[in-house]
Amino acid sequence: MRPAALDWSVENCTIARAMEILGERWTVVVLREVFSGVRRFDDMRVRTGVPRQVLTNRLSMLVERGVLRREPYREPGSRERHEYRLTEMGLDLWPVLVALLGWGDRHLADPEGAPLTVAHRDCGGEVRVVLRCAEGHEVTQPRHVVPRPGPGARRRA
Repeated sequence: MRPAALDWSVENCTIARAMEILGERWTVVVLREVFSGVRRFDDMRVRTGVPRQVLTNRLSMLVERGVLRREPYREPGSRERHEYRLTEMGLDLWPVLVALLGWGDRHLADPEGAPLTVAHRDCGGEVRVVLRCAEGHEVTQPRHVVPRPGPGARRRA
């Protein structure tokens, strides 16, 4: 049986566009750090071990693409520097990182457990990503979802 997906073009796929920004390990590591409150270049470099030029490139790209913004700061007696803050676009990536964390915890954690957890600030409960349809039903299995063309889909010629 021929999959219906073959009838639709993927040239304007937003997953592919998102991966143009996120599709490299160090980019996701930088975002993890900013979400964790590490916003300054030197702190990120020391904490992650990312090479200086790679970090410079990733931060520049994330600023250029609108995921981060640069905020100036000055330590007493030092030159002005910048720290990196999430934009609204960047903040919208939080569920993506939580989903990656959950997947990694389930499939890749060391026997002693995960090195990082996320908790609700108000009650301390574990935070996890839950999928729901527009009608409010929780979707627990990938086979309970069907991809179909959206309003921007283009029929293949």
